[in-house]
Amino acid sequence: MKSTEILNSLQVSLTINRLCSQLIENHHDFSESVLIGLQPNGIFFSNRLKNCLEDSIHKKVLTGSLDITFFRDDFGRKEKPLIPSVTNIDFSIENKKVILIDDVFFTGRTVRSALDAVMTFGRPKSVEFLTLIERRFVQNLPIRADYIGKSIDTIKEEKVTVLWEEEHGKDQILLYSPI
Repeated sequence: MKSTEILNSLQVSLTINRLCSQLIENHHDFSESVLIGLQPNGIFFSNRLKNCLEDSIHKKVLTGSLDITFFRDDFGRKEKPLIPSVTNIDFSIENKKVILIDDVFFTGRTVRSALDAVMTFGRPKSVEFLTLIERRFVQNLPIRADYIGKSIDTIKEEKVTVLWEEEHGKDQILLYSPI
């Protein structure tokens, strides 16, 4: 497969800062709002957003992580069993504005599963979805992101990979296309 860089390290940083500003514009001091990163890669992204927000508003932002394994519509259909990660939501989401965070928005099935999963923790006031990369033309469900870092036109056979400095030593987003 041929790889093409979508965003380099500087562009990833600028995109995160822009998304942080959009969140502050809509959620102000975050006293009524929480971030929930979707396992696994949404966690790196939500932690980056949390740090950016806290630096900007000088206040702690509640952040959790959500594993959607048992809420997936393909759970039990795969050859290899799905192995759950850790969910860590140690605060109430009751009547809060929840922002679900993932690195790549593909078909919408992950977000649908996340909505089911988050509802087991209470009834939020609202739920929004933030993604770093939106893959257009491949969504299967009528779900849209409220905040988008970058939209790209892709086909199903292509793959988007997000590299995070914490795990891969650098920030970079790549698109892999069949040759």
